[in-house]
This record gives sequence, structure tokens and C-alpha cells, in this order.
Amino acid sequence: MLDREGFRPNVGIVLLNQKNQVFWGKRIRTHSWQFPQGGIDRGETPEQAMVRELHEEVGLLREHIRIVARTRDWLRYEVPDRYIRRDARGHYKGQKQIWFLLQLLGHDWDLNLRATDHPEFDAWRWNDYWVPLDAVVEFKRGVYEIALTELARYVPRNEYRNRFLRQGMRSLEQEPGLEALAGANSELPPETAFETRPQTEYEARQLENPDKNG
Repeated sequence: MLDREGFRPNVGIVLLNQKNQVFWGKRIRTHSWQFPQGGIDRGETPEQAMVRELHEEVGLLREHIRIVARTRDWLRYEVPDRYIRRDARGHYKGQKQIWFLLQLLGHDWDLNLRATDHPEFDAWRWNDYWVPLDAVVEFKRGVYEIALTELARYVPRNEYRNRFLRQGMRSLEQEPGLEALAGANSELPPETAFETRPQTEYEARQLENPDKNG
């Protein structure tokens, strides 16, 4: 499903743990790391697509997360021709995305990279919020910076975060740009696939809805 300009509607997911670290997944059989993302099917809302993709890619259910915020507008990136199927060239141009910021209510063992027969990732880790963009495929880096900057103001405050801010860490409210990202530690840990425990059931909770403005 493409829009008139050749962009496919898509969602991106920034998943926070209780320490405000983000889920960082290694694409299967590659050395590229990224956030979960996926296309919006016909008839789906961005939120519905986000919930589906969250389960398909990392095994989480709706009750495992709280929606904290979303980007107001579509964020677009173009895909180079070499990544596009020949029969789609001239029609498909790239992705337009709504990004969601989520808080994990469950535990690490609720994450399951093998929730479907077509896994997206073969390893994962928790990373500092300002992820090393040089680990992301080049044509997505601009969108990552824009999404992280827009969503940073909504990152929940907690004692873990405040303790490190007192030690001199840059406050997220300062919304660092590319200059700050360039100074981030870009080293990645050894690539280790995780075999998760079976998922557990959680009681339904009253969850917040994202601001739908824009």
C-alpha cells in the first residue's frame, strides 16, 4: 500500500525498560542494528500496526507495554534503488513512519525474537537512549535522529535516570542533535542471540492513549 508519492505507511517503535534504556535489535544474518518497525496494513491505524509489529518482531503483547507518546507527523526516508526490487522501481520510493515511544511493563524474559516463523532479529540488547547511529543503515539515520529528538521530552523521569544526571549526564530535555550523537560510544557488544523464557500473562491495566494530534 503506497501513497501518491510512493511512500509506504510504516510504524517505528522505541521501547524503554525501567532504566530508560531502549531495545536495540540486530537484523537477522546482518551486522546492522535497529529499532522494531513494520508496515501499516490496509484498514489498520498506526497504533494497531504498532501492536501487531511489536508482537511479530519482539514477542510482546499489548498488556506488556504502556504507550508514552508518538510523533505528531509522518517522518519519511527514501530507499536507494539497490535495496528496491526491480519490479517496484519507479513506484516504491521509501517509507513514511509514525514513531511510538513505549514503556515496558513486563520483564526481559517476555521478549521473544522467535514469536513468528519469520524473525526480524537474531540478537538484542538494552542500549542508552541516544543509540549509535553508525550501526544503523545509512538511509535511515536521519529519521532516527528526528524521531529520538522529538520523543526525548516524553521519556519518563525515574530515580535511575536522575542519579546519573546528577553525575553530569546531559539532560534529555536538551534534545542533543547530531553533534552529541557523534560523540556517543558506538562500540557494540558481542553479538549474542537470546533464547527467552515462555511468555507470561499479565493482568489488564488501564493504559494511556497517545496524543493523536497531527
